[in-house]
Amino acid sequence: KKHAEEAGQRIQSLTEKAKLAKKREADETAWQTACQQNTQSGYQAYLNGNTLKKHADEVQQRLKALAQKTFAFEVVTVNAQGEITHREQKQARYETEDLGNGVALDMVSIPGGTFMMGSPDNEKDRYSDEGPQHRVTVEPFWMGKYPVTQAQWQAVMGNNPSYRKGEKRPVERISWQDAVEFCQRLSEKTNREYRLASEAEWEYACRAGTTTPFYFGETITTELANYNMSRGETTDVGSFPPNGFGLYDMHGNVWEWCADIYYENYNGAPNDGGAWLAEKYQKWSLANLFSKKDIKTTRLLRGGSFAHDPSGCRAANRGGGTSDGRGYRRGVRVVAVAWTF
Repeated sequence: KKHAEEAGQRIQSLTEKAKLAKKREADETAWQTACQQNTQSGYQAYLNGNTLKKHADEVQQRLKALAQKTFAFEVVTVNAQGEITHREQKQARYETEDLGNGVALDMVSIPGGTFMMGSPDNEKDRYSDEGPQHRVTVEPFWMGKYPVTQAQWQAVMGNNPSYRKGEKRPVERISWQDAVEFCQRLSEKTNREYRLASEAEWEYACRAGTTTPFYFGETITTELANYNMSRGETTDVGSFPPNGFGLYDMHGNVWEWCADIYYENYNGAPNDGGAWLAEKYQKWSLANLFSKKDIKTTRLLRGGSFAHDPSGCRAANRGGGTSDGRGYRRGVRVVAVAWTF
């Protein structure tokens, strides 16, 4: 028994390794169970259980995500005659920015993804500037649940330029330059960077996974959106059904300024979701946009307005306006990058 002591040590080592292997297996099993449940109680059970807690950091991240606010909404789909054929209940994450005096700004989480930007050649009433269709990948970001309201504009800018007054109505009669300045002041007020959406972000968010002319389907009706002078004026934001991301008023009500310069087609357009600001596109920032605020260029307008016909409200439709031009149909919706909340 010359090696008895060494044998004993090796046996003990093997026993400890076997126990550790069992604990690792048990830990992984408990982790998989928690992931399948994907609930606060499930993740807490993992942390409180007799496990190695190898995934403790990830558990904390998931608990934080679950604790974030969500809202429920209904998405409708219509047929070619405008009749509702499908209803679906959905939820989306959101955060609220307090602007003071009871005024808040709701921002909705938009997941990243890839989509075909523009319209196909056979889409009814399409224009040549909507092509060629091209694949674009968009990073996650946050977008205003509604167009900026008059109350929100007043809270940030201290004035209300709108012709058709109403705190819950979208602000209008603003230029692209005004919209950029609003983003700058909002960023200073909240210590969080807000900016205009790129044209690609806007269309991606509007479509919310759909490929039809409207996020409702092949057509829209006056029960689904405010357009074609059916009401003769703007309406309170959120008066019509949202899209699959939980965004309201993406078709009609007010045109929405985007960051990009207007080009007559998509030849040479970026495919990474960035704004097309020059012949050689570039990543952009609020500071970049603000530095160009006083340069007169034609900028993008999206979504149509209460005065546009159905064609002008399609997801792919593109409008343009001089950056200093204030039109009675022009409004804005803000975005923030995903990691700022």
